[in-house]
Amino acid sequence: MTRAIGLGFALLALAAGPASAAVSLPAVLGEHMVVQRERPLHLWGQAEPGETVTAGFRGDSRRAVADELGRWSLHLPPSGAGGPFTLTVSASNTIRLDDVWVGDVWVAAGQSNMEWPLDAAEGGPDEVRQADHPQVRFLRATRVTSRFPLADVETEGWKVCTPQTAPKVSAVAYFFARAVRERHPVPLGFIDTSWGGAPLAAFTPLTTLAGDPALQPAILHWSRMADRHATTLLEVEKEKRDLEAAAAQARARGEEPPRARWRPGLEAWSPAGIYNAMIHPLTPHAIRGVIWYQGESDASPERAPVYARLFETTIWSWRRAWGVGDFPFLFVQLANWKAGPGNAWPELREAQRQTLSVANTGMAVTIDVGDPGDIHPRDKKTVGARLALAARALVYGEAIPYSGPLFRQATPDGSGLRVHLDHAEGLTTRGGPVAGFEIAGTDGQYVTAEARIEGTTVLVSSPLVAEPRSVRYGWADNPTVSLYNAAGLPASPSRSPE
Repeated sequence: MTRAIGLGFALLALAAGPASAAVSLPAVLGEHMVVQRERPLHLWGQAEPGETVTAGFRGDSRRAVADELGRWSLHLPPSGAGGPFTLTVSASNTIRLDDVWVGDVWVAAGQSNMEWPLDAAEGGPDEVRQADHPQVRFLRATRVTSRFPLADVETEGWKVCTPQTAPKVSAVAYFFARAVRERHPVPLGFIDTSWGGAPLAAFTPLTTLAGDPALQPAILHWSRMADRHATTLLEVEKEKRDLEAAAAQARARGEEPPRARWRPGLEAWSPAGIYNAMIHPLTPHAIRGVIWYQGESDASPERAPVYARLFETTIWSWRRAWGVGDFPFLFVQLANWKAGPGNAWPELREAQRQTLSVANTGMAVTIDVGDPGDIHPRDKKTVGARLALAARALVYGEAIPYSGPLFRQATPDGSGLRVHLDHAEGLTTRGGPVAGFEIAGTDGQYVTAEARIEGTTVLVSSPLVAEPRSVRYGWADNPTVSLYNAAGLPASPSRSPE
C-alpha cells in the first residue's frame, strides 16, 4: 500500500513536469558572515541548469549561468573592510543576506584544546559576561565525517559574538580575536572545525596521504583500528558495566565515581574523514589564515615519527585546496603535561618546531602554561595571545617580538657546547639558574647539563661528558624549563641533530 501511494505521487510529479530548482547558497554563506577583505568575493551554489544567476554586493553585480549539473559560481570585486552590508543572489527566486561584514576570516582547527569552550576556560565566566563584540563572528562546523569530499558543511550558521552566544565558542579563537582586534580593529570571522581527540591524518586529504609512501603509517594505524572494531565495541560495553558497578560502590562510600577511560573514535580517526566533511566544503570561501592546536593524539611512539612530514604536507595540501596563496598557518606547540610512560610528547613538540621551516608559519610555545595533571590546561588566554603575537607580526605587519627563543645550532666550545638561538634578544632565566638542558657524548646517554647565558647563546657542559656531541632542552612530557627572551616568551623545547 505504501509503495503504491509513493508511486502515485511520483507519477503526479512527472505529469506536472520538472520542478524549478530555486537558487541556493552553501551553508558557509549566510547572514552575519564575514567575507575576506581585499580578495574577490566568491559566491557559488545550485540553481536550475542553464539558469542565469545574478549577485550584487556593495554596488557591484556579476552574473553566471548554472551548468548542466545546476552548479554556478561567480566572483565579485575585492573590497576593503567594513559593514554591515546586504548581499543579494537572484534567479527564479531571490536570496537576501543582511548584516554581512568584510574583514578577515580565520579557520580554527585542531582537537579538544582548540575546541575547549570559553565558559570552561580560566576566567571564562567573566569573559562571557563582557563578550559583546559585534564585529566578531563565529561559525561552528558540525562534527561529522565523510568517506569522500562533501560540497557543503553542516552548521547552525554564523553567530555574532555576544554574552549569549560566547559561552561555547572556542576559547583560544576568542582570545586570539580579542588580542588581534585590540591593535587591528577589523571585523573578524572564525570558522571552528575542531574535533576533540582527532589525529592529524583525519584533517588531511586522502589523495595527499595516499600519494606519499612515507605517510602510509597513518592509514595503516586506522586500518588496524577498523579490523578490531567489533572487539572494541564489546570491550566498551564491558567497561560500561564495570564502571557502573564501581560508581555505585564509590557513591556508597561517599567518594567521587570513577570516569570512563578515553578511547579514540573510529570515525573521528578515519584518514581524511574530517577533512572531507568539515574542511573541503569551506575551501571556496577565501580566508586570511589558520590557527591550529593539535597533536596530543599523535604523541605516541608509533605516530610521532611521521608527524613532521605529515604536518608539513597537510599545510601545503590545505593551501592548494584554498588556492589563495601561502596563507599564514599559526599553530600551538604542545604544552607540558604528565603523559605517563611510553609517550612521545618531546618528539611531537620537536616535529612541530621543525614545521617552522614551512613558509609563512608561526608557533606559539606553551611549555610554561600547561597543567601537569590535566591534558586540557585552562589558561587559554595566554595561548590565544601568543598566537595573536604571531599574527600581528607575520600578517598585520607589526615589528614586534612574536616567538620565544628557537634552537638554531650547537657548536663545540671547549669542553662544552654553545647553543645558538634565534628570537633570543634579552635572553634570561626565571626562577633561578638555567634549567632544562641535557648533553650527551658519543654514547648517546644524556645527562643534566650546567648552563650559562652568554648574549643570545647558552653555554652547556657537564663534568660527566668530556666530549659532548648533542644537546637537548625541555626534553620531557612535563619538563622543568626556565629560559625566556626579553618579551617574556619561553624557549621552545628542542634537540640538536644527533
